[in-house]
Amino acid sequence: MSRAEQPSRRTVLAVAVAAAVTGASATTASAQPTAVRTRASGPTPARPIDYHAWTTHHEWRSGASQGTRAVSGARPGVVIAVPAGRSDYTDPHTGTTAEWEYATWTSGEHRLTVPATEVVASWNAHTPDGTWIQVELRGTYSDGTDTPWYVMGRWAAGDQDIKRTSVDDQTDGRSTIWTDTFSIDDASTGLRLTSYRLRLTLYRKPGTRLTPTVWRLGAMGSDIPDRFTVPASTPGLAQELAVPRYSQEIHKGQYPQFDNGGEAWCSPTSSQMIIEYWGGRLTPEQLSWVDPSYADPQVDHAARFTYDYQYEGCGNWPFNAAYAATFHGLQGVVTRLASLTDLETLVAAGIPAITSQSFLKTELTGAGYGTSGHLMTVIGFTADGDVIANDPASPGDDAVRRVYLRREFENIWLRTKRYNASGGVSSGTGGVCYLYFPAHPSPRQRKALAAVGVR
Repeated sequence: MSRAEQPSRRTVLAVAVAAAVTGASATTASAQPTAVRTRASGPTPARPIDYHAWTTHHEWRSGASQGTRAVSGARPGVVIAVPAGRSDYTDPHTGTTAEWEYATWTSGEHRLTVPATEVVASWNAHTPDGTWIQVELRGTYSDGTDTPWYVMGRWAAGDQDIKRTSVDDQTDGRSTIWTDTFSIDDASTGLRLTSYRLRLTLYRKPGTRLTPTVWRLGAMGSDIPDRFTVPASTPGLAQELAVPRYSQEIHKGQYPQFDNGGEAWCSPTSSQMIIEYWGGRLTPEQLSWVDPSYADPQVDHAARFTYDYQYEGCGNWPFNAAYAATFHGLQGVVTRLASLTDLETLVAAGIPAITSQSFLKTELTGAGYGTSGHLMTVIGFTADGDVIANDPASPGDDAVRRVYLRREFENIWLRTKRYNASGGVSSGTGGVCYLYFPAHPSPRQRKALAAVGVR
């Protein structure tokens, strides 16, 4: 399983989501499959999810710059031009203090289409050795006051200059950062986040011409109603994508410094499956650090380079998306989907998805286990509408492909509350997923992504 959904991290989120109940009409609007709602008479209810990103040359130029500049080309982005200054950073995980040149870019305000109880930022960047980035979020509450600038991640593709890390103990008494997620502390008060800005700080070693390049910066805000169950959806697709199959279980005991080895590597294992589906490959040189006796060394590599040194796990959602985007021609986002119909829309366009869910052993027929948090890859649907998943919690690569009952899967993935093995109430992720797709999607892929709120 993954530490990504352990109670220490997500139980608090369940409290915030549980308090966000807005009545039966809101629950129905958020849970009905998109395609069904579109065919119904009357206006389509708004999605309870708002994903927004800055990706174009115009958007990068529109931000407030202190020492950065926008670059054009096939993949526009933002880089260091003339550093705004220098600062010291003491890495909390090594104790090393070093001086860095820095420059900043701050987005304009994005007003959320759905005032949010939760926000998750994600980014795609190139950070050559000697560089790293920090991503921050500052929001405006529904009462007109502002949050502090919250650190959403300090990140580098490698692990030699800094140790990539989330930052704990960030709160203003009304909202809190839980590893990678901004959350309203008490949603029952009606308090919401109505808008936000994102700020990038780009760092490099002093006196060099190195620079990070950030191509995509975005965030998903959502207000998912409290629900133990969701309405059943209608099957609409029979299709399966040819996604590589990797088991996390064959890596048990390997590199325990990264979240105790493979048994906790569901997130990077799922990421590596989809990365390779899109043609991403690691070179022998990149894999040379892995014990040559280990099968599927690319999974070990993915675990190392998604590892969050503060969280002490490989399940940091934005870090996985950022890792995927280090492969040429790929981009990655963290968002929520509203229904299995959304997943069908993506699969029909050739886009698999990584879903996050938690469940008892009795709640998912054929899984053979229960989990407080687990990532798996949805690769298709059977003629009966059941979900075809590459489940990394399998004894070997040949057992990874599973078929899970549609009704069971959609409920464990889309709900926000559940009963745990002790009979208490725990959180569900409310449709969280990672989406990895080409940097230049085909028209059909762009249409499918737009249909689920991603551009």
